[in-house]
Amino acid sequence: MKRKTARIIGNGLMGLGLLTMVGGVGYSILNQMPELGLPQFLAHGAIGSIFIGAILWLAGARVGGQERVADRYWWVRHFDSRCTNGKSHRHS
Repeated sequence: MKRKTARIIGNGLMGLGLLTMVGGVGYSILNQMPELGLPQFLAHGAIGSIFIGAILWLAGARVGGQERVADRYWWVRHFDSRCTNGKSHRHS
């Protein structure tokens, strides 16, 4: 798979995962309002869609090559062994 195609598919999966998660959270919130009369049996599916959306998001990040953590994050720079270049930090 070419890099451009992989990036497009990865971004599509990430977008689909985001929409799935937001839709699940939205339905879970709207289901708490009794005046709307939404079916209760779909509430469990809405909770499950949050996890399915997260899996789609992670799969899209993996396919699109965006699963790496950037070095600009403070925690990664100071405590991740990949970013310390062999320096040992002594914390007291």
